[in-house]
Amino acid sequence: MRRPEKHSKLARNIEALHGLCCDRFKSAKMCDGPPGPSENFRGLCWAFEAFDGYYHLLLHDSLYNRYMYHSGVHFVIQPFPKPTANSFYSNNPRQQLPESIGGRVLVNNPYNEMEAGGMDSDGREFKNAEEMWREEVGVADPSKKSNWYTEGVSYWQGVEATVDGVLGGYGHVNEPDIKGSEEFLNSLLAERFLDAGRGGHLVALDCGSGIGRITKNLLIKYFNEVDLLEPVSHFLDAARINLAPENLMVTEEHKAVNFYCIPLQDFSPNAKRYDVIWVQWCIGHLSDEDFISFFKRAKNGLKPGGIFVLKENIARHGFVLDKQDNSVTRSDLYFKQLFNQCGLHVYKMKDQKGFPDELFAVKMYALAPELPKRVKMSKSKRQVNRPGIIR
Repeated sequence: MRRPEKHSKLARNIEALHGLCCDRFKSAKMCDGPPGPSENFRGLCWAFEAFDGYYHLLLHDSLYNRYMYHSGVHFVIQPFPKPTANSFYSNNPRQQLPESIGGRVLVNNPYNEMEAGGMDSDGREFKNAEEMWREEVGVADPSKKSNWYTEGVSYWQGVEATVDGVLGGYGHVNEPDIKGSEEFLNSLLAERFLDAGRGGHLVALDCGSGIGRITKNLLIKYFNEVDLLEPVSHFLDAARINLAPENLMVTEEHKAVNFYCIPLQDFSPNAKRYDVIWVQWCIGHLSDEDFISFFKRAKNGLKPGGIFVLKENIARHGFVLDKQDNSVTRSDLYFKQLFNQCGLHVYKMKDQKGFPDELFAVKMYALAPELPKRVKMSKSKRQVNRPGIIR
């Protein structure tokens, strides 16, 4: 998934329905029916914001005297105890949530996005991520998991080693992608790597590097050494050419050093080598188990004070499985729950701007192995590591 990912038609329709529900109900606790999703609905509707950050609907269908919990993706029809007006909240976080939704206590147990439903690019729905992963990579079945990764690499082996190729036909997003990443990286360098502006030696790892697009246009300008990690051999061959000294507009103190043709799930970095490990549009190929395993291993490769930068497509809710290249687009909350299992803390995050509307939203996360302490400095004293460009 070295590309911005396009919504499937079904996914767009479901997200449009979710957005319509949110737009209609987010400003009111109670509305007279019908809310739209069900023509037969008659009764009252309560809207509230749950732990996942989305507005949800609880509908009382007086026609059948039942309650329906609507998450914006599907209806779960359950018998509920009759709610009171004070049981819900819309815009006031101090008000209480319903004590029980479908038998689950939400107040004491925060919403688990991994238990949320999802779908694949063919329109098939899954009850939760566990069901999807069990089918795709199996349980204690090395051959099935191996096939998952082999098929994913095979897809990319058939893609041309160009910017347009690795970006899935969206080569024109390269410029806004690099611009957004550079702004994010500069803020991190200014806050966490204060010695970089005074001759410090910075080293980065570019995971899922492809043809070296991010290294050439961004990382090599700010880091003295960049290593590239890529499982598709002809992409890495192109990266060696693109990053040859004669093809770079940087000083000799900035260079690409190591080119690793190794899958992400099999890679273990050298201890304490990297200031920044950059992971963009590739982590979606890893199962949850291998996602956690990778970051736990990769933490050993960070220098003291080092960080990860993860830049990825974001599903609005749950997950979307791409059957074409064997990758999964996770929601923001899904990612954060995985970060927690990895022992990583979100130091900073930012939304990518300037992409076409038909693409998934993209977020950038700066992840630290320890609870970070931000260093506050006046703007005049702040040192910035400037690109090593030949003038």
